Amino acid sequence: MAFELTFTKGQGTGNDFVLFSDPDGAIELTPEQISGICDRHFGVGGDGIIRAVRSTNLAAGAAALAEDSEAEWFMDYWNSDGTVSEMCGNGIRVFARYLVEQGLAEIAPGSTLPIGTRAGVRDVQRSTSGFQVDLGRWRLDGGEPLVRARDLAVPRPGLGINVGNPHVVVALADERELDELDLGVAPILDPPAADGANVEFVVPADPLVHDGVGRIRMRVHERGSGETLSCGTGAVAAALAVRHWAGAGAPNDWRVEVPGGVVGVRMFPTEEGEHVALSGPAELVFDGVLALG
Repeated sequence: MAFELTFTKGQGTGNDFVLFSDPDGAIELTPEQISGICDRHFGVGGDGIIRAVRSTNLAAGAAALAEDSEAEWFMDYWNSDGTVSEMCGNGIRVFARYLVEQGLAEIAPGSTLPIGTRAGVRDVQRSTSGFQVDLGRWRLDGGEPLVRARDLAVPRPGLGINVGNPHVVVALADERELDELDLGVAPILDPPAADGANVEFVVPADPLVHDGVGRIRMRVHERGSGETLSCGTGAVAAALAVRHWAGAGAPNDWRVEVPGGVVGVRMFPTEEGEHVALSGPAELVFDGVLALG
Protein backbone atom coordinates (compact mmCIF):
# COMPACT_ATOMS: atom_id res chain seq x y z
CA MET A 1 0.00 0.00 0.00
CA ALA A 2 1.38 3.42 -0.95
CA PHE A 3 1.90 6.01 1.77
CA GLU A 4 3.86 9.17 2.48
CA LEU A 5 6.72 9.21 4.98
CA THR A 6 7.58 12.54 6.61
CA PHE A 7 11.25 12.48 7.56
CA THR A 8 14.16 14.56 8.81
CA LYS A 9 17.78 14.20 7.68
CA GLY A 10 20.33 14.50 10.48
CA GLN A 11 24.05 14.04 10.98
CA GLY A 12 26.70 13.82 13.69
CA THR A 13 30.27 14.42 12.42
CA GLY A 14 29.16 13.30 8.98
CA ASN A 15 27.51 10.07 10.15
CA ASP A 16 24.09 10.72 8.59
CA PHE A 17 20.63 9.34 9.23
CA VAL A 18 17.05 9.52 8.02
CA LEU A 19 14.74 9.95 11.03
CA PHE A 20 10.97 9.70 11.28
CA SER A 21 8.39 9.74 14.04
CA ASP A 22 6.10 6.74 14.51
CA PRO A 23 4.93 6.94 18.15
CA ASP A 24 2.38 4.13 17.82
CA GLY A 25 4.69 1.74 15.95
CA ALA A 26 2.33 1.61 12.98
CA ILE A 27 4.94 1.94 10.20
CA GLU A 28 7.00 -1.13 9.35
CA LEU A 29 9.55 -0.46 6.63
CA THR A 30 10.93 -3.44 4.75
CA PRO A 31 14.70 -3.97 4.41
CA GLU A 32 14.32 -3.15 0.71
CA GLN A 33 12.59 0.16 1.52
CA ILE A 34 15.28 1.00 4.08
CA SER A 35 18.14 0.34 1.68
CA GLY A 36 16.30 2.30 -1.03
CA ILE A 37 15.82 5.34 1.22
CA CYS A 38 19.49 5.22 2.27
CA ASP A 39 20.73 4.92 -1.33
CA ARG A 40 22.81 8.04 -2.07
CA HIS A 41 21.90 8.09 -5.76
CA PHE A 42 18.25 7.02 -5.88
CA GLY A 43 17.08 7.80 -2.35
CA VAL A 44 17.57 10.38 0.39
CA GLY A 45 20.97 8.96 1.32
CA GLY A 46 22.15 7.95 4.76
CA ASP A 47 24.20 5.55 6.84
CA GLY A 48 21.03 4.35 8.53
CA ILE A 49 17.39 4.95 9.42
CA ILE A 50 16.11 5.84 12.89
CA ARG A 51 12.47 5.46 13.86
CA ALA A 52 11.17 7.27 16.95
CA VAL A 53 8.65 4.91 18.54
CA ARG A 54 7.27 4.81 22.07
CA SER A 55 8.81 1.92 23.98
CA THR A 56 5.35 0.67 24.95
CA ASN A 57 4.55 0.06 21.28
CA LEU A 58 7.59 -2.01 20.31
CA ALA A 59 8.45 -5.53 21.44
CA ALA A 60 12.09 -4.56 21.99
CA GLY A 61 10.91 -1.64 24.13
CA ALA A 62 9.68 -3.91 26.92
CA ALA A 63 13.24 -4.58 28.08
CA ALA A 64 14.00 -0.85 28.02
CA LEU A 65 10.99 -0.04 30.20
CA ALA A 66 11.92 -2.86 32.58
CA GLU A 67 15.36 -1.27 32.93
CA ASP A 68 14.06 2.30 33.26
CA SER A 69 10.37 3.15 33.35
CA GLU A 70 11.22 6.70 32.20
CA ALA A 71 12.57 5.48 28.84
CA GLU A 72 9.47 6.60 26.93
CA TRP A 73 11.17 6.72 23.52
CA PHE A 74 12.96 3.89 21.72
CA MET A 75 15.61 4.46 19.05
CA ASP A 76 14.72 1.85 16.42
CA TYR A 77 17.91 1.86 14.36
CA TRP A 78 18.55 0.16 11.01
CA ASN A 79 21.75 0.05 8.96
CA SER A 80 21.68 1.26 5.36
CA ASP A 81 21.57 -2.32 4.06
CA GLY A 82 18.31 -2.97 5.92
CA THR A 83 19.81 -4.93 8.82
CA VAL A 84 19.05 -4.00 12.41
CA SER A 85 21.74 -2.68 14.75
CA GLU A 86 21.96 -2.68 18.53
CA MET A 87 23.36 0.80 19.03
CA CYS A 88 24.71 3.92 17.31
CA GLY A 89 26.65 6.54 19.26
CA ASN A 90 26.31 9.34 16.72
CA GLY A 91 22.76 8.29 15.92
CA ILE A 92 21.53 8.54 19.50
CA ARG A 93 22.81 12.12 19.81
CA VAL A 94 21.04 13.08 16.58
CA PHE A 95 17.96 11.18 17.81
CA ALA A 96 17.97 13.21 21.05
CA ARG A 97 18.07 16.48 19.11
CA TYR A 98 15.27 15.23 16.87
CA LEU A 99 13.04 14.37 19.86
CA VAL A 100 13.65 17.78 21.42
CA GLU A 101 13.07 19.79 18.24
CA GLN A 102 9.95 17.79 17.38
CA GLY A 103 8.57 18.59 20.84
CA LEU A 104 8.50 14.91 21.79
CA ALA A 105 10.90 15.24 24.74
CA GLU A 106 12.77 17.80 26.82
CA ILE A 107 16.32 17.89 28.20
CA ALA A 108 16.50 20.58 30.84
CA PRO A 109 19.94 21.92 31.82
CA GLY A 110 21.63 19.41 34.10
CA SER A 111 19.07 16.68 33.40
CA THR A 112 19.27 13.51 31.32
CA LEU A 113 16.95 11.87 28.82
CA PRO A 114 16.79 8.05 29.00
CA ILE A 115 16.42 6.46 25.56
CA GLY A 116 15.68 2.82 24.88
CA THR A 117 17.94 0.93 22.46
CA ARG A 118 18.55 -2.73 21.66
CA ALA A 119 21.75 -2.42 23.73
CA GLY A 120 19.80 -1.17 26.75
CA VAL A 121 18.77 2.25 28.05
CA ARG A 122 21.23 5.06 27.34
CA ASP A 123 21.15 8.45 29.10
CA VAL A 124 21.68 11.58 26.99
CA GLN A 125 22.37 15.10 28.19
CA ARG A 126 23.39 18.37 26.59
CA SER A 127 27.08 19.20 26.32
CA THR A 128 29.17 22.16 25.18
CA SER A 129 29.68 20.49 21.79
CA GLY A 130 26.10 19.27 21.35
CA PHE A 131 25.04 16.18 23.26
CA GLN A 132 26.71 13.56 25.43
CA VAL A 133 25.57 9.96 25.85
CA ASP A 134 26.53 7.57 28.62
CA LEU A 135 27.13 4.30 26.76
CA GLY A 136 27.31 2.33 29.98
CA ARG A 137 29.74 -0.45 30.76
CA TRP A 138 32.08 -1.84 28.13
CA ARG A 139 34.00 -5.08 27.88
CA LEU A 140 36.85 -6.72 26.04
CA ASP A 141 34.99 -9.13 23.80
CA GLY A 142 35.88 -10.87 20.55
CA GLY A 143 39.49 -11.79 21.23
CA GLU A 144 42.35 -10.62 19.00
CA PRO A 145 41.46 -11.65 15.44
CA LEU A 146 43.83 -11.13 12.54
CA VAL A 147 42.53 -8.35 10.30
CA ARG A 148 43.09 -8.09 6.54
CA ALA A 149 42.12 -4.97 4.61
CA ARG A 150 42.55 -3.86 1.02
CA ASP A 151 45.79 -1.86 0.57
CA LEU A 152 47.07 -2.92 3.98
CA ALA A 153 50.33 -4.69 3.11
CA VAL A 154 50.45 -6.99 6.13
CA PRO A 155 47.50 -8.32 8.19
CA ARG A 156 47.39 -6.89 11.70
CA PRO A 157 46.03 -8.15 15.01
CA GLY A 158 42.87 -6.45 16.25
CA LEU A 159 41.31 -6.08 19.67
CA GLY A 160 37.67 -7.01 20.20
CA ILE A 161 35.67 -4.50 22.27
CA ASN A 162 31.93 -4.38 22.91
CA VAL A 163 30.23 -1.08 23.79
CA GLY A 164 26.70 -2.32 23.17
CA ASN A 165 27.66 -3.42 19.68
CA PRO A 166 30.77 -5.33 18.51
CA HIS A 167 34.02 -3.71 17.37
CA VAL A 168 37.51 -4.76 16.38
CA VAL A 169 40.20 -2.08 16.67
CA VAL A 170 43.45 -2.24 14.68
CA ALA A 171 46.54 -0.10 15.35
CA LEU A 172 48.47 1.13 12.30
CA ALA A 173 52.04 2.38 12.06
CA ASP A 174 51.45 5.84 10.63
CA GLU A 175 49.14 8.29 8.88
CA ARG A 176 50.16 7.04 5.45
CA GLU A 177 48.90 3.53 6.18
CA LEU A 178 45.63 4.95 7.44
CA ASP A 179 45.14 7.22 4.43
CA GLU A 180 45.91 4.50 1.88
CA LEU A 181 43.38 1.96 3.18
CA ASP A 182 40.51 1.08 0.83
CA LEU A 183 37.59 0.62 3.23
CA GLY A 184 35.07 0.40 0.42
CA VAL A 185 35.68 -3.32 0.79
CA ALA A 186 34.87 -4.96 4.12
CA PRO A 187 37.94 -6.02 6.14
CA ILE A 188 38.27 -9.75 6.75
CA LEU A 189 38.52 -11.06 10.33
CA ASP A 190 40.23 -14.34 11.13
CA PRO A 191 38.49 -15.88 12.96
CA PRO A 192 35.30 -14.12 11.80
CA ALA A 193 32.99 -12.46 14.33
CA ALA A 194 29.82 -14.47 14.89
CA ASP A 195 27.52 -11.47 14.33
CA GLY A 196 29.94 -9.35 12.33
CA ALA A 197 31.72 -6.31 13.74
CA ASN A 198 32.59 -2.70 13.02
CA VAL A 199 36.31 -2.45 12.27
CA GLU A 200 38.29 0.63 13.30
CA PHE A 201 41.81 1.50 12.13
CA VAL A 202 43.59 3.93 14.42
CA VAL A 203 46.81 5.96 14.56
CA PRO A 204 47.91 7.76 17.76
CA ALA A 205 48.94 11.40 17.62
CA ASP A 206 52.50 12.46 18.42
CA PRO A 207 52.58 13.10 21.31
CA LEU A 208 49.75 10.75 22.29
CA VAL A 209 48.73 12.90 25.27
CA HIS A 210 48.45 16.70 25.25
CA ASP A 211 47.21 18.64 28.28
CA GLY A 212 45.97 15.41 29.84
CA VAL A 213 43.88 14.40 26.82
CA GLY A 214 44.68 11.41 24.60
CA ARG A 215 44.55 12.06 20.86
CA ILE A 216 43.98 9.56 18.06
CA ARG A 217 42.84 9.52 14.43
CA MET A 218 40.47 6.85 13.13
CA ARG A 219 38.74 5.45 10.05
CA VAL A 220 36.02 2.81 10.18
CA HIS A 221 34.16 0.22 8.15
CA GLU A 222 30.74 -0.20 9.74
CA ARG A 223 28.93 -3.51 9.68
CA GLY A 224 25.91 -3.08 7.41
CA SER A 225 26.88 0.39 6.14
CA GLY A 226 30.46 0.29 4.77
CA GLU A 227 32.95 3.09 5.35
CA THR A 228 31.33 6.06 7.08
CA LEU A 229 32.65 9.53 7.89
CA SER A 230 32.25 8.77 11.58
CA CYS A 231 31.18 6.05 14.01
CA GLY A 232 30.45 7.12 17.56
CA THR A 233 30.68 3.73 19.22
CA GLY A 234 33.71 3.06 17.02
CA ALA A 235 35.44 6.17 18.35
CA VAL A 236 34.73 4.95 21.87
CA ALA A 237 36.08 1.48 21.09
CA ALA A 238 39.20 3.00 19.49
CA ALA A 239 39.91 5.19 22.52
CA LEU A 240 39.40 2.24 24.87
CA ALA A 241 41.74 0.07 22.81
CA VAL A 242 44.51 2.67 22.69
CA ARG A 243 44.20 3.27 26.43
CA HIS A 244 44.41 -0.50 26.94
CA TRP A 245 47.56 -0.72 24.82
CA ALA A 246 49.13 2.35 26.45
CA GLY A 247 48.84 0.82 29.91
CA ALA A 248 49.03 2.42 33.35
CA GLY A 249 49.01 6.19 33.34
CA ALA A 250 46.99 6.54 30.12
CA PRO A 251 44.30 9.25 30.39
CA ASN A 252 40.55 8.77 30.65
CA ASP A 253 39.73 11.69 28.35
CA TRP A 254 40.23 11.35 24.60
CA ARG A 255 39.88 13.41 21.46
CA VAL A 256 39.08 11.24 18.43
CA GLU A 257 39.49 12.68 14.95
CA VAL A 258 37.36 11.04 12.26
CA PRO A 259 36.93 12.08 8.60
CA GLY A 260 33.74 13.95 9.52
CA GLY A 261 35.07 15.89 12.51
CA VAL A 262 36.00 15.35 16.15
CA VAL A 263 34.23 13.60 19.03
CA GLY A 264 35.13 13.32 22.69
CA VAL A 265 35.36 10.12 24.74
CA ARG A 266 35.47 9.98 28.54
CA MET A 267 35.83 6.98 30.84
CA PHE A 268 34.55 7.38 34.41
CA PRO A 269 33.85 5.17 37.46
CA THR A 270 30.37 4.26 38.68
CA GLU A 271 29.06 1.96 41.41
CA GLU A 272 28.50 -0.81 38.86
CA GLY A 273 31.89 -0.42 37.16
CA GLU A 274 33.52 1.85 34.61
CA HIS A 275 31.28 3.62 32.11
CA VAL A 276 32.26 5.41 28.91
CA ALA A 277 30.64 8.53 27.45
CA LEU A 278 30.64 10.00 23.95
CA SER A 279 30.15 13.69 23.20
CA GLY A 280 29.92 15.61 19.95
CA PRO A 281 27.73 17.62 17.60
CA ALA A 282 24.29 16.60 16.37
CA GLU A 283 22.60 18.52 13.58
CA LEU A 284 19.28 18.31 11.74
CA VAL A 285 19.84 19.17 8.09
CA PHE A 286 16.48 19.21 6.30
CA ASP A 287 12.91 17.86 6.29
CA GLY A 288 11.10 16.11 3.49
CA VAL A 289 8.29 13.79 2.44
CA LEU A 290 8.78 10.49 0.59
CA ALA A 291 6.15 8.62 -1.39
CA LEU A 292 6.66 4.91 -0.67
CA GLY A 293 4.97 1.96 -2.33
